[in-house]
Formats: sequence, structure tokens, C-alpha cells
Amino acid sequence: MQTSARNPGRTAYMLSASLLCAYGLNVLAVGSFQGNIWKDAKATMGIFIDAQGDASQREALQTIFSGQAGGWPGQFAQKIGDVQGIEYAPIEFEVAGDLATWRAAIPGKVQAQAEALTGPTAQPGRRVQLANPPGSEVGPTAGVATWGTALVDRANVFGFNWSRSGQSSKHIPFAWHGPD
Repeated sequence: MQTSARNPGRTAYMLSASLLCAYGLNVLAVGSFQGNIWKDAKATMGIFIDAQGDASQREALQTIFSGQAGGWPGQFAQKIGDVQGIEYAPIEFEVAGDLATWRAAIPGKVQAQAEALTGPTAQPGRRVQLANPPGSEVGPTAGVATWGTALVDRANVFGFNWSRSGQSSKHIPFAWHGPD
């Protein structure tokens, strides 16, 4: 899930990944950047790794999400100028089977909840989606981006502090991995 909103001169966002294919664990990041992240902007981030993982699983997730494993995560890591912290925490992550809603939370620190876009001409049960989303922070993916609206978007951690709703949100399935 990625939610974004304009702060004075900065874009603040939350990126949450559920790694069910790897270990059934989650990773969640909060951050901000000023300018165009795909050109010269550098992001400031804080990262949470699921506390349910054992030491080797946590190490593997940190290796992938820090970019040390290479691939797209390695390219994306070059866009990060400062990491405010990395913590192990219980991460809640849910996506409705019909993609009508999605949510991520770290109790007392981060809460995000979104619902899929709909409108008077939308067909019931169909989502506003985009295949091959350009400029996707999850990198090249066969996953389809589902567009939505943030009902809740709160963070108070790593020096980031925001509480808002009504901004854009999207859900994009992806699979990052380390070297084979």
C-alpha cells in the first residue's frame, strides 16, 4: 500500500509490504521526499520489520529491503538519502479478497486504511486498476495497481508526524527477493 499527500514542499508516504510468499511476514516504511523521486530527490525513511520473524528471517528481510540483495530493491535504495531508523514491530496487514479495502497498522505508531475507488458509472465489484504502472515504487511488476482513497493515514514515528484522510492510495502486489 502506498498513500501520499502533499505537505509543504514534501511528499509524505507509507509503503507496506506483505511478504506472504517469503515467510508470512510484513515490512512497513514511512517516509518523505521533496521533488521528483525518479530524478534527483532523495527520500528520508523509517522502516519496520515484522517482529514475528526469527533472527534469520529478519536478517533476510533487512538485506532485501536495504537494497543489499540487489535487483529492484537495490535500485530503489539508491533513492534513499537518510534512514531515520529500523525497528522490529508487530505489523498488521490486510487486503480484502475482492480488493475493496486494504489496511496496515503498527499499534500506537502507524495506521493506514483505504478503500478502492468507485463512482456512479463503476460496475459493481470492478476496481479502478492499472496494469504496468509507470514510476511504481515497487519496481517492475506483473501485479495490477488498484487505486483507492485513504480513509485513515496516520504516522507518529521516526520524526514523521501526520494525520490525514482523503488522499490517494494504491495497492500493488509485488515480489522482491534476494539472490538465488
